[in-house]
Amino acid sequence: MEAAAVAAVLGFLLLAAAGGSAGDEAREAAAVRALLARLLGPGPAAAFSVSVERALAAESGLDTYRLSGGGAGARVRVLGSTGVAAAAGLHRYLRDFCGCHVAWSGSQLRLPEPLPAVQEELTEATPNRYRYYQNVCTHSYSFVWWDWARWEWELDWMALNGINLALAWSGQEAIWQRVYLALGLTQSEIDEYFTGPAFLAWGRMGNLHTWGGPLPRSWHLKQLYLQGVPSGQCHPAGQLGTLQLLLLLLLPPGSGRPSIPYHWEPLPAGADQRVWHGSHLWGRHFQRDATPLLGALLPCGSHSLCLPGHDHRMGERSPALSPLISPLLCLPTPAPTTVDPDAVWLLQGWLFQHQPQFWGPAQVRAVLGAVPRGRLLVLDLFAESQPVYVRTASFHGQPFIWCMLHNFGGNHGLFGALEAVNRGPAAARLFPNSTMAGTGMAPEGIGQNEVVYALMAELGWRKDPVADLEAWVTGFAARRYGVAHKGTEAAWRLLLRSVYNCSGEACSGHNRSPLVRRPSLRMVTTVWYNRSDVFEAWRLLLTAAPALAASPAFRYDLLDVTRQAAQELVSLHYGEARTAYLNKELVPLLRAAGTLVYELLPALDTVLASDRRFLLGGWLEQARAAAVSEAEARFYERNSRYQLTLWGPEGNILDYANKQLAGLVADYYTPRWELFVDMLVASLVQGIPFQQHQFDENAFWLEQTFVFGTRRYPSQPQGDTVDLVKKLFLKYYPRLLAGSL
Repeated sequence: MEAAAVAAVLGFLLLAAAGGSAGDEAREAAAVRALLARLLGPGPAAAFSVSVERALAAESGLDTYRLSGGGAGARVRVLGSTGVAAAAGLHRYLRDFCGCHVAWSGSQLRLPEPLPAVQEELTEATPNRYRYYQNVCTHSYSFVWWDWARWEWELDWMALNGINLALAWSGQEAIWQRVYLALGLTQSEIDEYFTGPAFLAWGRMGNLHTWGGPLPRSWHLKQLYLQGVPSGQCHPAGQLGTLQLLLLLLLPPGSGRPSIPYHWEPLPAGADQRVWHGSHLWGRHFQRDATPLLGALLPCGSHSLCLPGHDHRMGERSPALSPLISPLLCLPTPAPTTVDPDAVWLLQGWLFQHQPQFWGPAQVRAVLGAVPRGRLLVLDLFAESQPVYVRTASFHGQPFIWCMLHNFGGNHGLFGALEAVNRGPAAARLFPNSTMAGTGMAPEGIGQNEVVYALMAELGWRKDPVADLEAWVTGFAARRYGVAHKGTEAAWRLLLRSVYNCSGEACSGHNRSPLVRRPSLRMVTTVWYNRSDVFEAWRLLLTAAPALAASPAFRYDLLDVTRQAAQELVSLHYGEARTAYLNKELVPLLRAAGTLVYELLPALDTVLASDRRFLLGGWLEQARAAAVSEAEARFYERNSRYQLTLWGPEGNILDYANKQLAGLVADYYTPRWELFVDMLVASLVQGIPFQQHQFDENAFWLEQTFVFGTRRYPSQPQGDTVDLVKKLFLKYYPRLLAGSL
């Protein structure tokens, strides 16, 4: 694609988002001031002057902020071209001038007195138009049980990190219910079709239906309320929301009946007409019903999300069909311009990465060419590991967002590819005839590995990579804990070179530790880093505990690294037990396996129980709190238990969404390990081969027992984290030094 054409495409996107009245500017500034008051309190917030002026970005057309003022008796002045730009400028001042830190696990907001002066006026413009956030799966793995208070905090976090494009699809099923009723389906057919709350993401993507359902009427009402309130926040803050239309769906029950108007796409003879169907009429109904209910979204942005790539049967079809299928994928209804003349399709590009055997050059070109250039914005979803733009000539001229996916399933586990993340966006901008239009964070689940997201959010405002990641991560630790400490700095440098330095296509961000997997004799225990770095970081953090124990973020990190160290210890003990079994050595087997099951796992559960952020009870109480009756609360809790464990009714993608939570370790992972060890010992004593199939059947019974259990777990922490970590450390660290593990 010629450079002039690239510029024209990107220019169209910029113009589509430009404009806004003085009234808009005032409302956006007021929203940022309200955010500031929530963050710091009314008194400290009064030391800042926040304003919004579109003209600040007149030359570049890109979000821009300007910082000035401060010092004794002077207010800090924050000026932004949009509300999001002003919020990002405010965050820059708090981070770089005040040493503050805003995080999921706990913010550190101790302001110096007086506020530091901005000695030289600082103006910064983002290098690209968009800073995107969320994965379609995040809504099920992390957001599913949130109330408005939690959503409000997340919106504040998004604004402070400069996010201006995010998914907004709460309440979607309420709209589709109206559509289906209008098309003649019965309420019972619709109830049978929708999944339960913890699995809506995959129902929306067409991966499954029915499982975990039906949805109560109260669910629809609550989600419409949540969608209305957050979207109301969206416009004043200047954020863009994507109104996700989901125009490629599995055929719901009854919709093929002759009595229901339906449009079939002409396909070659032998093509599966039941699957590849048009939905022109559905789309019209959806737009008609969504506009009055979710109309607050439309001023926030002009985007519709298209998700064809999650129909996993795509690869079963002949690549020769793609030229005929491509218009169906992204233009199955009247274009969104019938609702908004400036609308742009947002295409999740996972399909090109996930099924490369189907998506060859011709197929990719056909799909991307089905939409006029500039009317399609592609999410290169896993670009830090497997970028698609490099093998599709920058998506054949369509604008794309370089995204970091990072986490699959919302797992706990220290993981990151910080070197690749740091270099990736700049490399994409320099790619020949690049159509890169922004950066994005697209984790399947949030609330872990915050250092990764802090770096990625900062890169959305940087033209070049961070020059010295070691220095950057040292500063990150000081801001996070509110004080510089040699022990924490050294610990973070070790983590940077080990768990946060994964490289190559094998870096998936999905925790496959034996701890959280159904045991077998074939589990992989190799990792891409030296475990000794994790153990040494554990020791160094513990040396800082006397000075930093009052910091919530430090206590979280101390526990998180302890959890990781315990995960490594599980792998080591499992390796010893497996070797002993294969060598037919009963005593070493009993020693290694007994330590794992009866000492290590109970100790880990006890440590996790000391922090509310690692409690199964807290997760389940969120689910129960979303209900309006006890029966509904039990239903939501069952959904939640299934997602964490079996996922599907027969262990479909078993343990995919694994978490290391107090209660889950004790009552789910530990019983499986105990059963595994018992069967290994019995096999050795009786001189018969270990029966993995029999173990799997018995383990499935244990897993179901947990899912259908009714035990209520504590939602408040018990015990002191630092003391419990010390006990665990003193028990196992000397053994590591002595080489007895």
